[in-house]
Amino acid sequence: MVGNAAFDDADFLGGVSRETHARLRDYAALYEKWSPRINLTAPSTQKDFWRRHIADSAQLFDLAPEAQHWADLGSGGGFPGMVIAILLQDQPDARVELIESNRKKTAFLQAVKAQCAPSAIIHPARIEAAIPAMKRPDIVTARALAALPALLDMTSAWLSSGTRALFHKGRGYAGEIEESRAKHVFDLVIHKSRIDADSVILEISNLQPKPA
Repeated sequence: MVGNAAFDDADFLGGVSRETHARLRDYAALYEKWSPRINLTAPSTQKDFWRRHIADSAQLFDLAPEAQHWADLGSGGGFPGMVIAILLQDQPDARVELIESNRKKTAFLQAVKAQCAPSAIIHPARIEAAIPAMKRPDIVTARALAALPALLDMTSAWLSSGTRALFHKGRGYAGEIEESRAKHVFDLVIHKSRIDADSVILEISNLQPKPA
């Protein structure tokens, strides 16, 4: 059962509209229906669904409230991309593109799009195939997808041209940053997660190859 104790906690979601609340509830209902059939997230996180997934995703919105074009890599169950799409649903010029190659998870994302976020764009493709065909976004996100050096390699064309990254990372993030700096030069802001004391969001921009 998907818990919802944190749903109306202002520390988690802030002042979202009644319509956005309704869309998020619909998302939760779809997640609960589909989760037993496909592996959307780790079973250990499902009882704390609103905090671990919805609120954890929504905190990115506060780091880039002006961004109108988002791209989410390896979207899986839709975190953070689909949550951002729901939060931006009432902004006519906003769009969120979600890339996911797993067909079962893509089917789930299509069901959520139909009911909760019609403006979301879903790419049922591998990341390396989807990125070259997409317009450069304002923000690129990824959660639990790959180590930071691999993420920077995937998104280098965007991050060197004005896109900002907001990447969720756990307690091992310092080592990933050090490894990444062996190959790249970039601007970095480390935001402490509001949801998990051991986690951070890495804000990365102005990526360039490290001079020889």
